[in-house]
Amino acid sequence: MLRRTKIVATLGPATSSPEALESIIAAGVDVVRVNFSHGSAEEHINRVRQVREISAKLGKSVAVLADLQGPKLRIARFADNKVILQRGQRFVLDAGMDKNAGDVDGVGIDYEQLTRDVKAGDVLLLDDGRIELEVEQVAGMQIICKVIVGGVLSNNKGLNRKGGGLSAAALTDKDIEDIGTAARMGADFIAVSFVRCANDLKVARDLARKAGSDAHIIAKIERAELVQNPSELDDVIRASDGVMVARGDLAVEIGDAELVVVQKHIISRTRTLNRPVITATQMMESMIHNPMPTRAEVSDVANAVFDYTDAVMLSAESAVGDYPVEAVQAMARICEGSEKHPSMHQSRHRIHEGIEGIEETIALSVMYAANHLKGVKAVICLTESGATPLLASRIKSSVPIFAFSRHFRTQCRTSLYRGVYSIPFDMGNDDNDTVIVRAIEALKARNVLAIGDLVAVTKGDYSHAEGGTNTMKIIKVM
Repeated sequence: MLRRTKIVATLGPATSSPEALESIIAAGVDVVRVNFSHGSAEEHINRVRQVREISAKLGKSVAVLADLQGPKLRIARFADNKVILQRGQRFVLDAGMDKNAGDVDGVGIDYEQLTRDVKAGDVLLLDDGRIELEVEQVAGMQIICKVIVGGVLSNNKGLNRKGGGLSAAALTDKDIEDIGTAARMGADFIAVSFVRCANDLKVARDLARKAGSDAHIIAKIERAELVQNPSELDDVIRASDGVMVARGDLAVEIGDAELVVVQKHIISRTRTLNRPVITATQMMESMIHNPMPTRAEVSDVANAVFDYTDAVMLSAESAVGDYPVEAVQAMARICEGSEKHPSMHQSRHRIHEGIEGIEETIALSVMYAANHLKGVKAVICLTESGATPLLASRIKSSVPIFAFSRHFRTQCRTSLYRGVYSIPFDMGNDDNDTVIVRAIEALKARNVLAIGDLVAVTKGDYSHAEGGTNTMKIIKVM
């Protein structure tokens, strides 16, 4: 059985060599994530070049996701690199302080607007929520706090306000520069961090186009105020080409207790609105230093699979971990095991709703036929843009969807879609019947189809035209 849930792996020092990259791709990586929070532009471009070469060598389509840092609010640095904060002590966040002179009494901050965003009584969370400070007073450039939860605090740790609401724009000057780098490397997806509204995605898309990139734009959902406004969340999903449930900062802002319900809601709405969705952050965290996941991590990945996420993501596990290949293998194993559950093959997607267009009608129809007609072993989508296989993949099914496309970019993008497998294929000037026969023969050569099987095919009347899918055929393999 082909694994339907896709795996995103973050690149970093642990996967910087060609040998390491080849190992994780061979182990099951479908999308590589380039994290612009770390590393230089040239390092990222070189890694992506290696990914393209290795994936071509292995005959596998691997997408590249460029992840913008966004307005990650951080404290500055300590003179001795770290301090230990005690519960109840006074601690000052000082926008006017030397950025390298922090001590146990206070530290500088990079985001001066914070002094105007917070007020007495607010709770500030540092280092992914490990340190909690209660604001007692704002005095000029200083935010005077009391430590609620103490511990070790080191340089450049992230800072959030509990409940969200900070005014930082989604795109920084660094992000705009990094969009240019994403264009240079030929990224298939660009992920926008700390999205506030649909317009943030429009701005990012416009910047990408001006830089010469046709990358699809992924909205990272990590602000409390966004998930607390259902209509605004839907607007963001519609304005995107896909969504990432960025559980790290999201959990810090909304609290751990709310995270699971919110995660399920985001995945459900994203699929309903016909977008792919990635579930991210700390999925196999213990595997940074251990060769096996914990039972809790197994359950976490399986839960996302049961929610029908398109992809699950490795972060530090593959970027800086000791066992990147084992982490990919373990994640693949868990996905495959979870996908055997009967609920993974039963769909009620859009069954009581109207359908908006011909292409969606064909996509949904072919999947309901594949699920209910005995003998259908595969779906072939002859596609230019990848839209039809995306729409078809919103339906729960055990029948694999093969995206046959002549476009390298489409081949890569469909690598993110659940249950979709790309096949490089040029229809040329052949007539419709010949094209379909050639596609079927390609799957026979891969041992996907055999004589007597049924295969469902979608295509448009006109070759080389986007958005024209209007035909479904069910064919007996000869």
